[in-house]
Amino acid sequence: MARIAGVNIPTNKRVVIALQYIHGIGPKKAQEIIEKVHISPERRVHDLTDAEVLQIRETIDRDYQVEGDLRREVSMNIKRLTDLGAYRGLRHRRQLPVRGQRTHTNARTRKGKAKPIAGKKK
Repeated sequence: MARIAGVNIPTNKRVVIALQYIHGIGPKKAQEIIEKVHISPERRVHDLTDAEVLQIRETIDRDYQVEGDLRREVSMNIKRLTDLGAYRGLRHRRQLPVRGQRTHTNARTRKGKAKPIAGKKK
C-alpha cells in the first residue's frame, strides 16, 4: 500500500482515482499531478515503482496544500469570520446555511432533526 501525504491510497485502483482519496485533491489536481510526474493515466498504483511514488509524494508536498494543513487553514478561516462577527461567521456559529440558502423549508442537513413546536400547524 502506497502512503502519500499521510494517507494509505488503495493499490488496485488507477493512480488518478487513488490520489483523490487525499483530502484536497480532486479529479483536476490528480490529473495535473500525474502529468507533472509523466505517469500514464491507465497505470495502477501497484504497478508504480518506489521512485514514481516518491516523485508523486514530492510533487504534492511542494505544490499543493493537502490534508492537515488544508483542514487547519479552512478551520482558521471559519474562526476568523466568527471572531469578526461577520454575517457568515454568525451563520457558522448557529449552524445554519452560510451561502444564502432558504431555511423556512429544507436546510435539514445543516439544522439537524426537526424539533416539533406546539401550535405550529394550522
